[in-house]
This record gives sequence, C-alpha cells and structure tokens, in this order.
Amino acid sequence: MADKLRVLVASPLEPEHVEAIRAVDPRIEVLYEPDLLPRPRYPADHTGIDPELSEADLQRWRDLRASAHVSFDFDWLDRAGMPYNCPELRWVQATSAGIGQFVRRTGLGDSDLVLTTAAGVHAVPLAEFALTGVLHFVKGVPDLTRWQARRHWERYTTRGLAGLRLVVVGLGGIGRQVVRVFSALGVEVVGVGRPGRTYDIPGLAELWPFTEIDDALAGAGALVLACPLTEETEGLVGERQFAALAPGAVLVNISRGQVVDEGALTEALATRHLGGAFLDVFSTEPLPPESPLWGMDNVVVSPHSASTVDTENRAITELFADNLRRWLDGRPLRNVYDREKGY
Repeated sequence: MADKLRVLVASPLEPEHVEAIRAVDPRIEVLYEPDLLPRPRYPADHTGIDPELSEADLQRWRDLRASAHVSFDFDWLDRAGMPYNCPELRWVQATSAGIGQFVRRTGLGDSDLVLTTAAGVHAVPLAEFALTGVLHFVKGVPDLTRWQARRHWERYTTRGLAGLRLVVVGLGGIGRQVVRVFSALGVEVVGVGRPGRTYDIPGLAELWPFTEIDDALAGAGALVLACPLTEETEGLVGERQFAALAPGAVLVNISRGQVVDEGALTEALATRHLGGAFLDVFSTEPLPPESPLWGMDNVVVSPHSASTVDTENRAITELFADNLRRWLDGRPLRNVYDREKGY
C-alpha cells in the first residue's frame, strides 16, 4: 500500500460516489470513514453537523488525515491546520467554486498545498436560479401571490422577457451559462468582465470592463451578479449603479453578498427604483433577523442554497475523478485556485 495515492474523503459523500473515486485507478487507496464525518442535513451538504466522537475515534480521524496525499474537501475538524496536521498532503479538491474568502480566512493561501475548486459544477443550477428570479418579477408573481391570498381577480399587463436588456457581471463558468440561458430566450445580454480580458461568448451583445460598469448598466432592466469576490469586485454595486438601472429593474445575486452595498440595495428597493431582488447571498450569513430585507415584499431571500441540487455530489465526484487521473498522469489539474486573483 505504500506506493498508493492515499485519497481522504473529508466530507459526507454517498457510497456510490466513493466507489467511483476508488475505481479511477488501482493506484488509489481511498480513506473513507463515514462515522468520523459530519452528519449531512440535506443532500450534498458538505458542512453538516460535527460528530460527537470519543477520544479514540478522534485519534482515528487524526491518523487518517495525517496519512492522506490528497483530500476531497477540507478537514472538518481543523481546516486552517491542514498544512501542519496533514504532513503528507499535497492537494485539496474543494467542493465549492468560490473559496477565496475561506482561503484568506484560514491562511491556507500561504501554504504549499495545491487547491482546486468546483468551478463549473454549479453553473447550470445557478443560471436556472437567475432565470427564475428575473421571471419572478418580470411576470409579476408577487402581485399574483397577493391577489390569490385575497381571492382577488384582476386583469393586468405583464412585461416580456424577450427584448429585455440584462447585464451579467462575471463571465466565468457561471456567467457564461447565464448568458447562454437568457440569450436563447431573446434577451439582450450585456457582459461585464475583467479589464483587458477578451471573451468569446456566443449570445453576448456587448462587453464592458468592471471599470466601466456604470455605462454597461445604463437603462438595463435586470442585473445578474455572478463574479467572484475580489478586491476589485468588493462593493462594486452601490447607489450609483442602482440609479443607472431602468426603473423597476431586477437584481439577482448569485455571487457574494459583499459585492453589493446592502444599505444602498435596501434603499433602492424601498423607493421601488429597484423593482425586485432575488438574493442567494448576503454580507452577513445567515441573514440577521433584524435585516429589513426579510420584510420587503419585493425581495426573495434564499439561504445561500441556489447551487445545491440533488445531483451536485455526482458532478463534483466526476470533476474530482478527472483531476485524479490528471494528477496520476502528471497533467495540469482543472480549476487550480489562483492565489493572486483570489479564485
């Protein structure tokens, strides 16, 4: 066994996916002790409820992590301590696409560990969430819900999605899928990406850099945030950017809460200049009970769950299996975390 690549499964994973990892190559030894892992609260829960372990079981876990060369997810017991607690460890496959904040918070960016993200795995469900959010307000679902509760029948005129000007901020895997979905429905999709970058994305009507976001937003009826949180995107959208949008515009945030000035967002919603917000992320999570966003009838609060679908573990396992083959063959890994860029 000494010549085998020891792969630790460090967060809950269904047995069939563990077997898929084991089947990648006979040179792999999978270290999987589900009784030592957090208990998942729902399918594809990679955090779970920490187990109450005896000292003997805790030592079993310490021994497992200390022998691992590769880890599927971060150590639930001591994430920041992985460089010290796992002396054989060389690479960690994350189960999240956006790990920049986590890496900075834990200091793992200062280690020699190779980190790979789950970028691309969540593109389809997040694009579906974005479409749901824009349609929710464009088609007047809040009004219909209120009228139904009052048994009130009233003919009304709805808006059309086709022909709407929609701005997508962030043109990675998620943003590209958002462009694909909306452009297929006749939406005029405008992209906002990194300055100096070129993007070849079918369905994109215009391309603007982050530095000219105000011009990109002028008169837009919807805004979808799909960018990573970096120094250049923190606080990117505030009072001035909301004012640039068309009256009644819709915001969908599938990025990170800190990309938006939440005070300016609340004000734009209260004045109804912003017609609605479909939010999966917030500056503080869980969203505090005292936040005014909870009580606004033009806001939908999602508990940072838009990317979590029942097929997520299968998709992450497929990505990990491909990366394992690349690791064993000495080929470049997919989704290597860039410490300079923060994603």
